[in-house]
Amino acid sequence: MLGVVPELTFRDATFSDVDTLVALIESAYRGDASRAGWTTEADLLAGQRTDPEGVREVITAPGSRLLVAERAGEIVACCQLQKREAYAYFGMFSVSPSLQGAGVGKTVIAEAERIAREWGAEEIRMTVIRQREDLIAFYERRGFGRTGRFEPFPYGDERFGVPLRDDLEFAELTKRL
Repeated sequence: MLGVVPELTFRDATFSDVDTLVALIESAYRGDASRAGWTTEADLLAGQRTDPEGVREVITAPGSRLLVAERAGEIVACCQLQKREAYAYFGMFSVSPSLQGAGVGKTVIAEAERIAREWGAEEIRMTVIRQREDLIAFYERRGFGRTGRFEPFPYGDERFGVPLRDDLEFAELTKRL
């Protein structure tokens, strides 16, 4: 039935999840597989979105959690949460392209917000490529707002992809908890 969110369970990622998480993140954002969902960045960036080292860094970073969402024992989504001063940073958010639009993302965001509140965070922040208006609109429908602050895209660092245009930058979004 449309609109019914599949039952998800949550846990922290482990090193044994790294390869699966890299594949999930890549499938959600890059290459032809990402075009099955709506979060693709394939028209803006080529190359990788992350790599095993980057995922391991998130798992081990101080104050960081890489939250995994599973359905029937299969990893279907993930997100990073990191404590930073009075807010929580939300990143590395990925949903399997075949489940995008089915409510999984909304459920993961709700769980991330619950955890951030548990930590005592006053708000949750993220950065999104400014040119991704459809994705920014998704977050705005979830209560996030644009701060007007921008960060430069890390041109020349192919760990984050190979830009297909020269005007990319990150927009900061925030939501009061």
